[in-house]
This record gives sequence, C-alpha cells and structure tokens, in this order.
Amino acid sequence: MAEDNIRGVARGTSDVPLSILELATVGSGVTATETLRASTELAGRAEKLGYHRIWVAEHHGMPSVATSSPAVLIAHLAAATTTIRLGSGGVMLPNHAPLIVAEQFGTLHALHPGRIDLGLGRAPGTDPATARALRRHGLDADDFPEQLAELTAFLDDAFPAGHPLERVVATPRSPETGRPPIWLLGSSGFSAQLAGLLGLPFAFAHHFSAANTIPALDLYRSSFQPSAVLDRPYAMIGVSAVAAETPEQALRMARSGGLSMLRLRRGAPQPVPTPEDAETYPYSPVEKDFLDDYLSKVVHGDAAQVRTGLEELRKRTEADELMITTLVHSPTARIRSYELIAQAYELRRSP
Repeated sequence: MAEDNIRGVARGTSDVPLSILELATVGSGVTATETLRASTELAGRAEKLGYHRIWVAEHHGMPSVATSSPAVLIAHLAAATTTIRLGSGGVMLPNHAPLIVAEQFGTLHALHPGRIDLGLGRAPGTDPATARALRRHGLDADDFPEQLAELTAFLDDAFPAGHPLERVVATPRSPETGRPPIWLLGSSGFSAQLAGLLGLPFAFAHHFSAANTIPALDLYRSSFQPSAVLDRPYAMIGVSAVAAETPEQALRMARSGGLSMLRLRRGAPQPVPTPEDAETYPYSPVEKDFLDDYLSKVVHGDAAQVRTGLEELRKRTEADELMITTLVHSPTARIRSYELIAQAYELRRSP
C-alpha cells in the first residue's frame, strides 16, 4: 500500500520517527568535497543509529550550502546505504520541467525501490537573479498545481486521451513497484491546503517559518481528503536542533548558524562562520535582535535538553514525524549532534 511507504515506524522511546534534512552546509575553511564526504558519512551513521529518512534540500547560489542538485546527491547517498529512506526536501518544481523530475526520480526509484521520496516545493530556493537564470522556461510558483498534475501524470503514465502529452513517456518506470511517494513542502498555507485536498503527506518548514506552523498544519488537516495515497493526514515538520556535550557548547555552535543566516538575509551569503568568528562579530542592536530571534527557534542544549525541546514541539504541533536539520560550522560537530539526539531518544540501531 502506498501509505506504508510514507508512514514511519516508531523507533526507540519516541512514538514518532526522527529524520534528517541534509543541507550539506559548507563551513568557512571547509571544502565542498570535505562537506559532501561528511554528508556521506552522516547517511551511513544515521542509518545505523535508527533515523527513518534523510532528505536533501535544493538551494542555489549559496556558498554555505552544497545541495544544488538533490537528485545527484540522493543517488550517491542511496548507493552508500542500504535501508534508510532518501528523498528531496525538496525539489523546487518551478525550477524544473516536470518530465525531467519524473525521469530523475524514476531512475532513483528503479535503482533503489521502496527507499525514495519525492518532496516538492514551489519556492525558488535562491535569490531572484539566480531564480531567473534557473527558470528560463518561464514557469513560476503560480504554475505549481499545473506542474504537479503534469509530474504526477508522467510518473503514473496517466495522461488522458487527447492530452497534448499523451504520447510522451517518462522512463525508466517500475510498474511492479509503483512510483516514489510525493510529498508537498511548504512554509505557508498554500501547499498545506493543496496537500490536504490531494490527500498527500505534508512537510512544513517550521525551522524558518515557526509562526505559521500551527495555522498551516490546522489548514492541512481540515482540508484533508482521503486518497489512494493516504486515508488520514500525515504531517512532518522540519526543526533546527543542535546537541552537544554541554549546553554552552551547543549554544556556541548554534550562533555560527545564526550569523550565517544573518549574512544570507542581508544579501551577503558566505560559508558558515566558525564559532570564534560568531563570538567576535560586532553585532549591531538590530543584528543582535535577529540572532536572538534565530536562536529562540533552534532547539539547542545537551542531548536531554534537545529531546525535551523536540518533544514539547511535537506535542504542541501533533506532528507525525520530526525532521531535524543542524546548521553548524564543523561537519564533525554536526554528525555528533545527530548521534547525541539518537542516543537521547534511544533509537534502535539497524542491523
């Protein structure tokens, strides 16, 4: 049943699955090659630790992020693992022709049946100039429902008779294993309502749109119509979390992510700064307010404190799954954070 590929199995002492959103964050002084090697190491560690899935984000033109090509990185991580689910968190559909996405994820699904998720968003994942370079074909976010319908028809080989694309076939296809589950991603009510009306699973970006989380999830659940995919709503939220041996260490690491986001918002993106750079940066009062607001949305502390914070958020949102993302400078510290959270939740290690 399609629903079996979406709903996770509760592991450890939590009654919801834990997953990872991988941004392949590039720290100052760290190369993209070193960063992507760490992403591969993280995938293997996450599988052994008991995380349910790893999704790869799509961002462009950001020196701090090495996930500009999700399908390529997903293929690499899937080849380096055996059981953990891999997917896009997400493919920004207006950046791509639906046929290309159907072919890419059809290939991934044929290579790794039962392990691939196709998460879709409608934002550009970049600045306006880069978005224009990506979208020379003229598509934009307003076309998202039409693009989604076209992509689904390609994946299912289900264009109606007489449709202009009726004779176009997306290959490869795997009729015996179906297609990858489609998720809708969002940070507002548009995708929440669309996911509900279509009976699809929904992932909300709480980590950068916390104020909209509850309204969006309420809209998703109230709009939900049972489908061939799901008989009831399934909502996942993305949340920023940083765990370390001590609360002081976690806060120090989280500040690096805060300065990175500050520079991005000011239109001057750079690799993620070191904790030392974040400590010595001369924040203006407005910048200090931004950093404080950013840190208030990051669940940080030692392992027990992070688990407590994540559980409070889960109960408040009634999320069916938590997807953790960790924005810090050091790849080693990032992997260690995921290890500590897994230990706090007593996730079951895979064989």
